[in-house]
Amino acid sequence: MAAVDFRDNLLGISWVDSGWVPILNPGNVLDYFSERSNPFYDRTCNNEVVKMQRLTLEHLNQMVGVEYILLHAQEPILYIIRKQQRQSPTQVIPFADYYIIAGVVYQAPDLGTVISSRALSAVHGIQSAFDEAMSYCRYHPSKGYTWHFKDQEEREKTKPKSKKKEEPSSLFQRHRVDTLLLDLRSKFPPTFYQPKPGEKPIPVEVRKEPEPPTEAVKQEEREPATKASAPAPPSKPPPEKRARLQ
Repeated sequence: MAAVDFRDNLLGISWVDSGWVPILNPGNVLDYFSERSNPFYDRTCNNEVVKMQRLTLEHLNQMVGVEYILLHAQEPILYIIRKQQRQSPTQVIPFADYYIIAGVVYQAPDLGTVISSRALSAVHGIQSAFDEAMSYCRYHPSKGYTWHFKDQEEREKTKPKSKKKEEPSSLFQRHRVDTLLLDLRSKFPPTFYQPKPGEKPIPVEVRKEPEPPTEAVKQEEREPATKASAPAPPSKPPPEKRARLQ
């Protein structure tokens, strides 16, 4: 049994030779795959021995070792090549499959790699969801834990602000204003008034209280003066002290 070359993982690379792409067919696709620049091709395989001895591919069934065969062909876009270990003309062990799409060669992943990749993608998605959820969590000592989402700020910005209703004035405020207005009106009476809108204003006659005659004012001024100039009555002496009889 020939030794198998376990090289590095080739699932992340591809190979293409643009000169072969227009002329690819089931008859020459194995020759295209056996190009020296193809990293997927093992040069210790039986295909190289058959090629050096100028034999046909039917002689591969009589040999033992690693070989490449054309497993499926769907012209002109898809070709599948299998790498396998031949132990007898009727017994083989497959190693890997390669598919050629529009001339580009890829290595098909095995079942274990597919399951591992899907599981890793699922765990990554769950971890990303938990990380995003934790980024929205907020903690405050008085409020505890709350949620703050990014689109919440946008909704608050775009939400129309409701106008605050103006509260009516209280009875105390109206009473005080009425009192002030009446006080101002009494001090500064209007000189004109308008009976109806659009009519000519009519002047208001202001009645003045009659002033007292000058003689009466002078007499009132004289009376306090005469009262102030009158002499005060004589004060009585204190009573004499009498001797106390024992």
